[in-house]
Amino acid sequence: MAGIKEESSNKMFGGWQKVFSHDSSSLKCSMKFGIYLPPKADSEKVPVIYWLSGLTCTEQNFVTKAGAQNFAAKHNVILVAPDTSPRGVNIEGEDDSYDFGSGAGFYLNATTEKWKTNYNMYTYITEELPKVVSENFPVIPGKQSIMGHSMGGHGAISIALKNPGKYSSVSAFAPICNPIECPWGQKAFTGYLGEDRETWKAYDSTVLVKSYNGPPLEILIDQGKADNFYTAGQLLPDNFVAACAEAKVPVILRIQEGYDHSYFFIASFMEDHIAHHAKVLNA
Repeated sequence: MAGIKEESSNKMFGGWQKVFSHDSSSLKCSMKFGIYLPPKADSEKVPVIYWLSGLTCTEQNFVTKAGAQNFAAKHNVILVAPDTSPRGVNIEGEDDSYDFGSGAGFYLNATTEKWKTNYNMYTYITEELPKVVSENFPVIPGKQSIMGHSMGGHGAISIALKNPGKYSSVSAFAPICNPIECPWGQKAFTGYLGEDRETWKAYDSTVLVKSYNGPPLEILIDQGKADNFYTAGQLLPDNFVAACAEAKVPVILRIQEGYDHSYFFIASFMEDHIAHHAKVLNA
C-alpha cells in the first residue's frame, strides 16, 4: 500500500477494523486513521463514510466506543475515522488546554502565523485523506458521506455545506452548530484565524447554510437533552435549525431525553446514523 503503514488489524463482524499511519503533507506530521472494511469490501468497491471526532479524541475513540462496525458490515459501507489534529509538531502552547491545539484542530485551515504551517485539518479531511483512502482501499468514487460528534459535528456539517455535491449526506451528534457565538468556537477561531470575525464565518455552519446552493443534502442531528455542553450554550443547535428553515434546507433535529455528551449517547443512536447515510449511498 502506497505510503501508509498498518498499525493494527482486528477481524470484526466478518470485516476488518484497521488503523494506519502515514506522513501528511498538509499537516507536516505523521497521522493515524482508523478504517473499518466490511466483508463486501473483500470482493467489490463500496461507499465510504468519514467520521470526525470531538475535542481531546484520537482515532481510537470512535474505533473502540461508537459500536459502528456492526452496522457498517450490514449496510456494506467503509468507515474512516481520522485523528482530530496534527500531533507532535512542537508548537509552543499546543498542549496547554483541552479545547485548543492538540486534539482540537476544529477542521479548519489556520491562517495565524503560529498555526498555519501545521493546522490545516480542513485540507486534510477534504482532500488529502480521501486521496489516501481512494488510492489504497476499494471505495466507489463519488460515493461518500460525512458525520461527526461535537467539534467533529461542526466539522462534518460545515465541510458538507462548503463542498456542495461532494458528500451525499451528513449527520452529527451534539455538533457545535454556531461556533462564532459560543466560547469553544470563539477561543479556537481567535487562535487559528485571528481577531477578524468576518473570517470566522467561513467555518460556521449556521452562517454557511444561509448561502448553501447545491444538491439536496440530508442532514440528521441527534442532541442529548441532558448534555451539559448543550445546556451551557456551547452547541446551539436551535440557531442552526432556524437558519436551515430560513434557507429552506431540510434538517432533522432529534432531542434525546436523558442522554449526555458521551459515546454512550453516540452508540445508542449510531445504527440510525449509519442507516441514514446508507439509504443515500446505496440508492
